[in-house]
Amino acid sequence: MELANIENLLEKYFEATTTVQEEQELQAYFSQNNVAPHLQEYQPMFQHFANLKSEQFTRNVPLKPRKNYLKWISVAAVFLLTTGLFFNEWKKQREAEQAFEDFKMTMSLVSESFNTGASHINHLAQFEETTNKIFITENN
Repeated sequence: MELANIENLLEKYFEATTTVQEEQELQAYFSQNNVAPHLQEYQPMFQHFANLKSEQFTRNVPLKPRKNYLKWISVAAVFLLTTGLFFNEWKKQREAEQAFEDFKMTMSLVSESFNTGASHINHLAQFEETTNKIFITENN
């Protein structure tokens, strides 16, 4: 490989404008034993990159099952909200029924009071009859 070409590729490499093929050329050049003396400082870096490619992760990582607390919290919240709305409507219905029963009882008491008062006025109907007779006879 030409030394000028390698130097140009190194400049492009450090500017991050190289292609994969150009990086492979650099890797091949620096894996040789006959590297130009002024470029030997880059040889350990490219050898390290080559070693990293061959490295394998062999340790087993135990995967813990992911606990989805948010899902269960959401389900519980929906259940509580629905239950609360149901009991609120049920309570309103019971209060309306109780108010109606109280109203019926009050009206029956008022009705009894009117009936008691009406029985005390029954003798006035007889007075009205007698006055009608008096007035009728006087007009004749």
